Amino acid sequence: MEREVAIVGVGWEGFQPTTPHYSYKELIYQAAQKAYHNANVDPRKDIQSFVTVAEDFIEGTSIFDEYTPDQLGAVLKPMHTITGDGLHGLITAYLMIRSGICKIAAVEAHSKASNIKTLSQITHYALDPMLNRPFEFHPDFIAGLEMARFLHEAHITPEDCALVVQKNRRNALENPSAPYGFDYRLEEIQDCQPVAYPLLESHIAQPADGAIVVVLASREIAESLTVEPIWILGVGWCNDMYNLEYRDWGHLPYVTKAAQMAYHQAQIQTPSKKIDFAEVDDLYAYRELMSLVALGLISKHELPDALKMGKFHSTGQLPINLSGGSLGMGNLLEANGLAKLVEAVLQLRGQAGKRQLSFPHIGLVQSWRGIPTSSAAVVILASS
Repeated sequence: MEREVAIVGVGWEGFQPTTPHYSYKELIYQAAQKAYHNANVDPRKDIQSFVTVAEDFIEGTSIFDEYTPDQLGAVLKPMHTITGDGLHGLITAYLMIRSGICKIAAVEAHSKASNIKTLSQITHYALDPMLNRPFEFHPDFIAGLEMARFLHEAHITPEDCALVVQKNRRNALENPSAPYGFDYRLEEIQDCQPVAYPLLESHIAQPADGAIVVVLASREIAESLTVEPIWILGVGWCNDMYNLEYRDWGHLPYVTKAAQMAYHQAQIQTPSKKIDFAEVDDLYAYRELMSLVALGLISKHELPDALKMGKFHSTGQLPINLSGGSLGMGNLLEANGLAKLVEAVLQLRGQAGKRQLSFPHIGLVQSWRGIPTSSAAVVILASS
């Protein structure tokens, strides 16, 4: 079994609220060209397997991976679909390389959210058809319930969640790929319309279009392709209860189990001391805080003081979502996890521009599939 796998190339395109000048195929093609150039590979000659991350119901097309080989340079090559988050696709490619199935693999995830007229109705269709869907509530109602329970248990307020929005939208101002950057005052965030109290409209990441391609390789190949491979130290994933009635609404046990799996593989016993920065789920502002607790990066009782002291700011002790997160980059659907992964790769390479940290060594990336799922993935990366 291959012991080590590295990320050798990344490419992305779009990251805009709408992309009328590109079809989804053109977005993928542009991202793929950049990733292959970054990795110094020819997809027709070098890459042995491909993974596309897509949900047929969102795409409006059955067996969607039939529509991605052309733009990825994957004609007559192995290609399959992962119906999960982009990090699930990355982990799939990682496992293929570790098992010896291939030595180089490419992963693609994308969003053409602007093509979807009623995204909430698609999300609603994911609810249990017998017990939940007949109530006809908006899916964000689930997030409102979860947020209310978490705020109660963690003894924090909606104003604390507004600090997350303010931080991430400000971080996005330093990210050329983030269309939702803005310097909000806390009062402006708090004055937004409620969606499912205490959840406000300003707490929710807005849709965006984009595509991301990542190239992975085994150690022997990676070191011949680039002088700056980013090593995958550990991966983890977990699914919890699909039905709402049996969930632990104040905690994210599936995030905790995915993180423990990744920490064990990476031989990290105290993540709060070893992790230099993290890109975590923030599809809803409160989820960033829930995820940090579930990842073991902070305890609930420490949260209020940590927020007020700016611990998670770019200049803080543990920078979180330097990219702007989903609140700043937009909700890229299945591509959310890979968007965060790109930021981690850039930070570890020292290529993050104005938002670059000083000599980071280990970064953590965590993603969530979104309402109404309980599906999470965690990847831990390290520089050379």
